[in-house]
Order: sequence, then C-alpha cells, then structure tokens
Amino acid sequence: MERKEFLNKVVIGSSLMFSASFILNACSDEEDDFPTEPGNEDKITVDLNNENFSALQTVGGFAYTGDIIVIRSGENSYLALSKICTHQSCTVSYNHSEESLPCPCHGSLFSTTGAVLNGPAESKLKVYTVKKDGSILTIT
Repeated sequence: MERKEFLNKVVIGSSLMFSASFILNACSDEEDDFPTEPGNEDKITVDLNNENFSALQTVGGFAYTGDIIVIRSGENSYLALSKICTHQSCTVSYNHSEESLPCPCHGSLFSTTGAVLNGPAESKLKVYTVKKDGSILTIT
C-alpha cells in the first residue's frame, strides 16, 4: 500500500468515526412523536402518571418528550426547554445542583432560562410555557 492510499484511508476512516457520534445521537428511542391535543398541534401534553415521565415525580428530575426537556424545578413548578443544543444539535441534560443544562458534546452550558452560560453555543435554548392541571402538563 502506498503512502498516499494509506493516508486517504486514515482520513476517511477518521471522518466516519467523528461523524458517527452525531448520527447516532440523533437516533434515540425518546424521539417519539409527542402527544398533542386534538385540533391544537401547538400544545404538547405530558401525563405525569405515565411511567416514561416518572423522573418528574421528584424535584430535580427531568424527562424528554419529542425535542423538549421537561424539568421539575420545584414542588409544583415545571420548566420546558428545547433539548437541542444550539451549537451542533446534541441533546442537553439537566444538572439540578447547578440548575443548568449542560451539553455533553462540546461543553456548552445553558441556564434554566435558556441563556448561554458557557460556549461554544452562541444562541439560547427555546423556552416553552408549562401549565399543570392535575397530573397533566400542557406545554405551549
């Protein structure tokens, strides 16, 4: 094998390995279509009794629905933000002790208001309104 052919294969292989993390991150079981109220597709509902949202039973817990991260921020308060990092579309999580949303891919950090606390992201996360009625959260 010639040097040029070897280097070409190394570059292609490295590119594939680098891009695989982005491709695989986009494919998740949590990406299901989120429930909407009939006739109003702008509203998303979350049933707190559903086992997929059991983490929301405790303050500091969070769960995903579609492209949204839902956070139980207090005894009767909930937050909903885009789960998609504005830097390169990785999925953010929630750190209750620091009340922040870190992105595991490149270190961006967001506040619970969606503001960028640490780059490389430059744009804030979208914030949604959450209303609770019994065990149902409505996100708009």
